[in-house]
Amino acid sequence: MSKTALICGVSGQDGSLLAKFLLEKGYQVFGTSRNVKNISNLKKLGIETQVSVLSLSLTDAHQVQQVMESVKPDEAYNLAGQSSVGLSFKQPVETIESHVLGTLYLLEAIRNLGGHARFFNAGSGDCFADAGKEEANEGTPFSPRSPYAVAKVAAFFETKNYREMYHIYACTGIMFNHESPLRPESFVTKKIVQAACRIAQGSKEKLNLGNLTIRRDWGWAEEYVDAMWRMLQQDIAEDFVIATGQSHSLEDFVAQAFQAVDLDWQKHVEVDESLLRKHEVLESKGDAGKAKERLDWQATYTMNDVVKSMVGAELKS
Repeated sequence: MSKTALICGVSGQDGSLLAKFLLEKGYQVFGTSRNVKNISNLKKLGIETQVSVLSLSLTDAHQVQQVMESVKPDEAYNLAGQSSVGLSFKQPVETIESHVLGTLYLLEAIRNLGGHARFFNAGSGDCFADAGKEEANEGTPFSPRSPYAVAKVAAFFETKNYREMYHIYACTGIMFNHESPLRPESFVTKKIVQAACRIAQGSKEKLNLGNLTIRRDWGWAEEYVDAMWRMLQQDIAEDFVIATGQSHSLEDFVAQAFQAVDLDWQKHVEVDESLLRKHEVLESKGDAGKAKERLDWQATYTMNDVVKSMVGAELKS
């Protein structure tokens, strides 16, 4: 018998890539979205007819319970919620509610149904804001510096508490930045790649960016959804940091993107002070040693690989 998976947030980058990954493993895949018509990523991957998409707002406890009772998944993946750090400062209430209430309602639904479903919660490397140049691991204290990170920390502890109190198989993947061509335009990585490609094709625009010195641990999203699945296949539920272990500056990312289209980035990029954040996380890097040891998972894509793949896909689109 094939397993059934429920992916909350199936229309996003991670949700759609995970759906494709699970379908290839023979799963029956259900996905939820606040807007069932928003399946462009599933169409890009050619799987829109293979995924049963259900309308669901994770902040509605009754709806969550109904969907869980209807699908009865073997595995439930919580990839939904407002996912932009920058936007979380403008929409803190929506951000907090979507992650904190959404995670709680999913866990409660699983508990009410006897705790059968294994639960994956998508955490974030942003929870370790003050780790600085140190590689953050599962024992590094959280120090959130944005509404988004605060919400992710709360969801992490909700998941941990349900695992410990109710013996539900529930775990969090504390995932550092991971990209793909499916990133929405609101993310700076996609903004950079699209601008570089447009300029290479003749556009006279300037690319306006904020702090170019910030450093991030950038990985490849397809590898990260593999890690999510591996976490739910273990005998015992545990939390894992998922990262490459390398950090690069935003300037490095920009330079690589423009180099991929044979341009000098310095001729086309301007720093816009209005885009600077007061509480910017200057450096972010993760230690995925535990994932390598327990899950046999290790990132193989470097930042340069990520940029080249995103530029290549953009030029073909």
